[in-house]
Amino acid sequence: MTPTDDNWAAGDAYESYMGRWSRPLAGTFVGWLSPPPEVHWLEVGCGTGALTRAICELADPASVLACDPSESFVSHARRTIRDERVSFVVADAEGLPETPRSFDYVVSGLVLNFVADPPGAIKRMTGRLRPGGVVAAYVWDYADGMEFLRCFWDEAVALDSAAAAFDEGRRFPLCRTEALHSLFVQAGLEDVAIQGLEVPTHFRSVEDFWTPFLRGTGPAPSYAISLSPERQSLLRDRIAERLKPVVDGGIRLHARAWAVRGVSE
Repeated sequence: MTPTDDNWAAGDAYESYMGRWSRPLAGTFVGWLSPPPEVHWLEVGCGTGALTRAICELADPASVLACDPSESFVSHARRTIRDERVSFVVADAEGLPETPRSFDYVVSGLVLNFVADPPGAIKRMTGRLRPGGVVAAYVWDYADGMEFLRCFWDEAVALDSAAAAFDEGRRFPLCRTEALHSLFVQAGLEDVAIQGLEVPTHFRSVEDFWTPFLRGTGPAPSYAISLSPERQSLLRDRIAERLKPVVDGGIRLHARAWAVRGVSE
């Protein structure tokens, strides 16, 4: 396994791992944008549809064109979101639909860290905007704001120093505000703003915390399933010892994302 083998293929596995946290985060993001109703949206990297659903439920859009390179994720989103205003397309940030100057909002949720060329992606997103339109995105704060992932990687690295190469907090510079702000400013966007968005990440038990890491979708789960059963068990035990369940046996942590938006000329 290499640090690029992140495996974003299985929609159901993603839902149990990150989807349950990305759904409330998407609603918080749309609330922060405070968009007007009846405008046209392009979503880049829709995944299993968390942000798509939030746009439909909270923003009263005229239309949403949602794209993702994973056929599995798009199929999952199509099954779970039945809204005549939404169209789904299998496409990545480099192959966006050729619809220049057609959208009022072009948004991307939890994707920019995983595209090969973020400046190019923002340029292409901006090229789909009408004048005065908004480009906006959000990414998890892998460096300092994801308590459950920090727990996983700290213990993984304590057992195996080579695991540090897979840690999103080390791999992805865009999880920091300075890099996000610079990305949007250098793309020529105006009125660039950054905002921290926080969501609780509550787990019912240690097993509820650990089991999604064994389903292989995402960087940490991809690393976990690359381990032998013995090493997996040792890592799980270290994580269980570190976590502090409350009286009901649950584990109460928090996650933070950074959101950024800018306006096209």
